[in-house]
Amino acid sequence: MKYASLIYCGIVLITINGCARPESRKVSNIPDKFIDPVNMDTTVRPGDDFFHYANGIWMKNNPIPDKETRWGSFNELREFNAQAVKGLLEEAASNTNAAPGSIEQRVGDFFKSSMDSLAIEEVGAKPIAEDLNRIDKISNLEGIINEINHQQSSGQTSPFYDFYVYQDSKNANKNMPQLSQGGITLPDRDYYLVTNDRNNTIKEAYKKYVSTLFNLTGSPEEQAARNFDTIWKIESVLAKSQKSRVEMRDPIATYNKFSLEQFSQSTEPFNWVEILPELKVNGADSIIVDNPQFFIDEGKLLANTPIEDLKIYLKWNILKRSAPYLSKDFVDANFAFSQVLSGQKVITPRWQRNFTLIDNSIGDLLGQLYVAKYFTPEAKQRMQDLVKNLSTTFAERIQGLDWMSEETKKKALEKLNAFTPKIGYTDKWETYDGLEIKADDFYGNVKRANQWNYDYMVSQYGKPVDRTRWGMTPPTVNAYYNPVNNEIAFPAGILQFPFFAFEADDAINYGGIGAVIGHEMTHGFDDQGRQYAADGNLKDWWTTEDAAKFKERADKVVEQYNKYTVLDTIKVNGSLTLGENLADLGGLAIAYAAFKKTPEGQSNELIDGFTPDQRFFLSWAQVWRMNIRPEIAAQFIVVDPHSPSDARTVGPIVNMDAWYKAFNIQEGDKLFVPEKDRIKVW
Repeated sequence: MKYASLIYCGIVLITINGCARPESRKVSNIPDKFIDPVNMDTTVRPGDDFFHYANGIWMKNNPIPDKETRWGSFNELREFNAQAVKGLLEEAASNTNAAPGSIEQRVGDFFKSSMDSLAIEEVGAKPIAEDLNRIDKISNLEGIINEINHQQSSGQTSPFYDFYVYQDSKNANKNMPQLSQGGITLPDRDYYLVTNDRNNTIKEAYKKYVSTLFNLTGSPEEQAARNFDTIWKIESVLAKSQKSRVEMRDPIATYNKFSLEQFSQSTEPFNWVEILPELKVNGADSIIVDNPQFFIDEGKLLANTPIEDLKIYLKWNILKRSAPYLSKDFVDANFAFSQVLSGQKVITPRWQRNFTLIDNSIGDLLGQLYVAKYFTPEAKQRMQDLVKNLSTTFAERIQGLDWMSEETKKKALEKLNAFTPKIGYTDKWETYDGLEIKADDFYGNVKRANQWNYDYMVSQYGKPVDRTRWGMTPPTVNAYYNPVNNEIAFPAGILQFPFFAFEADDAINYGGIGAVIGHEMTHGFDDQGRQYAADGNLKDWWTTEDAAKFKERADKVVEQYNKYTVLDTIKVNGSLTLGENLADLGGLAIAYAAFKKTPEGQSNELIDGFTPDQRFFLSWAQVWRMNIRPEIAAQFIVVDPHSPSDARTVGPIVNMDAWYKAFNIQEGDKLFVPEKDRIKVW
């Protein structure tokens, strides 16, 4: 859902899909050695560059495949699992006896239609002809607003702004209509507002992309080229009105509740009293807005822009959203543009793109096929044990904090004890009642799935909050914390090596999945999550003194990560990445403390030449090993709330006394931080 990024704090930015429990398959990704020295560059001192010490030879021997933008443990896991999911899709698609409306029929027919390249080529751009013709007939501003409403309420695209129905942050038991800044195509406002060589190159590629898609739908070349200038002008105004990503991390500043009448008065020509019923939300009298000034400026933009220019922008929204699902010329144009943004050399195979699409569209149907074959009760039980150990350890650490008062500690423990852990998959599968999937109508399947998901979302207004719903599908290799539900979730897909393996020693599992569990728990107490109480409501439960002490420590984390460099000159944005950095720092510290309670954690027995503590930290490091293309690295610095993988590896450990002892790190080593300067928050 399009609001997910506003709510969930995950371990990685990009959702990566896969399957769980390798021992249940005919093949396994379990290595001969969980920490293999052949992957390490032992010519590098661990105290100088722990990232390359742990991963250097692996990185040299594992260049980025042409179809990828980066290559690391997550990608290896995705590649390993993708074949298993592909098998599920192909099996469903070849099942000629599947009952109409069954899981197998709908998953299979969706995949079958997505792989029928001949049929997709035959229809070309016809699937969007009706949309483009409808826009052509618009003659006034009322028609423009009606078209905005139509595109929003069909689930097709989100011109000018994002709209969703979700929990009220200050009343988490109630679903509310909400508005968010949006309307731009490039990944961030800085691509429009900051002039440099990289952004200029991207702008030229964007211009070619716009011109190509308009040309493919019948616009003469000169007109297609001029359309870009119109779109760039409109999107630049929208970008200028947007808050920065750092500003958008403030849950208080981005919570603004208005009556519909009140908000309409300041955002003319938008009349939200009339618009919300058109967006299929009836009976609402108020709305939550993250950036009110954006909508004030946007109203002025609509009122002062020629109708023909607004029509071009609305057509562009249809074109860019549809391009990946149309004929090859559209898909190629879409990829050519993404190449400049990401550096990817060749397009992702069709089946793999379609797997991601199906997972995003009808994930609970595909998820049921997946867990039936690849997830086991033993994996769930093991995770429950780990979560319990981490939770107990976190509580002990809270009780032992020397900077927090007893009053705030009591509230913190109340919140921790109220965490709802979700492991593996949902207890209540979505059935997608009424969603028709046809084997011979790929674009129609995409369109109907978008419509179904939108209709479901808005139908939640006025209903009790469904806390059983997940923000990720079962095959996802990721995890998240959701503050308004005060829940931590670990989809089945992440429960395998290098995060988790039944065969592995405790150091491996605690340095991997243990740190992930601790990471998500800590999100409940990072600079954003700490502002939500045990019941999920956005309210202050800290004493003034404790809040100041927390901020003092958080500011030091910002300073630490601001010093890390990417691509020689680009610096990590410590403010943008603060929440994830705090989660890494707290998560790894909690996981280590929990690990020390295990028999292995209390021993000094060597395995493959490494002590238990060394294996714990090396396990953490190998999770984050990664090669990345410079284009996507530059983009992630702007848009990703997570630090780059090398910074994620070393950022937490240089603050942990145990790492210094495990690898005999001494003053004079490049990563050495004096003990008095090591940052300890949770």
